Amino acid sequence: MIWDPRHLPSQVGKTVVVTGAGRGIGYFAAEQLAAAGARVILTTRGETAAIDQLRSRVPSGSCELVTLELGSLASIRTAATALAALGPIDVLVNNAGKTSGSRRREVTSDGLEIMVGTNAYGPFALTALLFPSITGRIINLGSLSTRLATADLSDFEQARGRYSVSRAYAYSKHGVHAFSFELDRRLSASGSSVSSILAHPGWAVNGNSSARPGVTDRNSALQRIAERALRPVAHGKDRGAWPVVRAAIDPDAAGGEFYGPARSVTGPPVLTKPVAQSADPAFGAEFWRLAEAATGVSFEL
Repeated sequence: MIWDPRHLPSQVGKTVVVTGAGRGIGYFAAEQLAAAGARVILTTRGETAAIDQLRSRVPSGSCELVTLELGSLASIRTAATALAALGPIDVLVNNAGKTSGSRRREVTSDGLEIMVGTNAYGPFALTALLFPSITGRIINLGSLSTRLATADLSDFEQARGRYSVSRAYAYSKHGVHAFSFELDRRLSASGSSVSSILAHPGWAVNGNSSARPGVTDRNSALQRIAERALRPVAHGKDRGAWPVVRAAIDPDAAGGEFYGPARSVTGPPVLTKPVAQSADPAFGAEFWRLAEAATGVSFEL
């Protein structure tokens, strides 16, 4: 079918969980899915502005809120229990993550390097714990940053040598890519009807987004003005959500695929290609082993 992100197929009767929906890509994905008729469960770190905004924008929609801190395994376990209690999940969108940090190496409450622990190991643990409740698709949020660094799985959390937060972010997204592709390989091998699909938003900034008070105005006015100057090369987070939404609900989308903007950083959502490293089966298997060891969560399909 020809995909039109402004005219989505009905999602009435579907339940979608979107993590990190308090702002950015996650919020706009939740809003677009709710407008299409889905029951949307948002997870945030406790903020309520997003669900208030969504209810005002989609008054006929059905949405609920669950608290999740992806950098805490205790919070992940608590949230997974709460989410599972809400009934079967047609689509899980693993959007939540950390995009900025200190030049100094920091760790999560569980002692994991903060970028890898939050962005890669967190979604792995949440998905594993929620898997019995998932009936349709698992969407992970990738990044173009994987093109900028080669990941070293022998020192994935940068415990040795000089620490780089930008490298840590790229490593974490290599982990997300590896998880998404390895998960789909294992789902396919097990005969599961669940599929795993990857998506990335391109370069998406608040300054070029449709205004949502309490959601898109959480950075400074000066930052948003500076972001508007990037309009030729960066789109808003509402459009950055388009590849995520397509991966989540396009009836023609298939497991193992990767969606992103047509012009790499901007444009309508189309199929794209990952870097070779994080799509490699050996890389995916090793990431899976590291994730189980780091989180203490066994993910058996």
